[in-house]
Amino acid sequence: MTISNKELLINEEIRDKEVRVIDADGSQLGVLSGKEALKLALSKDLDLVKIAPQATPPVCRIMNYGKYKFEQSKREKEARKNQKIVEVKEVRMSLNIDTHDFNTKVNQAIKFLKSGDKVKVSVRFRGREMAHTNLGHGLLDRFKTAVEEIGSVDKPSKMEGRSMVMFISAKPAKPQK
Repeated sequence: MTISNKELLINEEIRDKEVRVIDADGSQLGVLSGKEALKLALSKDLDLVKIAPQATPPVCRIMNYGKYKFEQSKREKEARKNQKIVEVKEVRMSLNIDTHDFNTKVNQAIKFLKSGDKVKVSVRFRGREMAHTNLGHGLLDRFKTAVEEIGSVDKPSKMEGRSMVMFISAKPAKPQK
């Protein structure tokens, strides 16, 4: 059994004995036989489209199916155009990072946040550094305070294997006065 069928049944594909028919202008024509409804639609040079197959009796509408499909694809295209795809950019650091390198990573993260992306900040631990994960928390806290004007923490710092990660997303823009 199919839950959702994208394609609607039209004209001769509708094999129901009785259907509830809605006219092109939206008025109800009542329950007709499938053949009568098809004849009525074809006499108006329109299509008979089954819009609610789960109803009893199934509901069919008389409409221009080609125009309906065109408008539907136009709406979907407009919806796709308006959506923003948020990417996750990663900034990697090591535990013994120098001040200038740290500032460079912060500036890079700020650039990503301003362009609307999320930032994954990771500190990787190598060898004996695994014994000093508290230093990693301190480094990520420094990073968080450096970017707190532009971004806010989504997921606080936590260990994932040999690295500690934290996710930061851009704060919503404040309206100008």
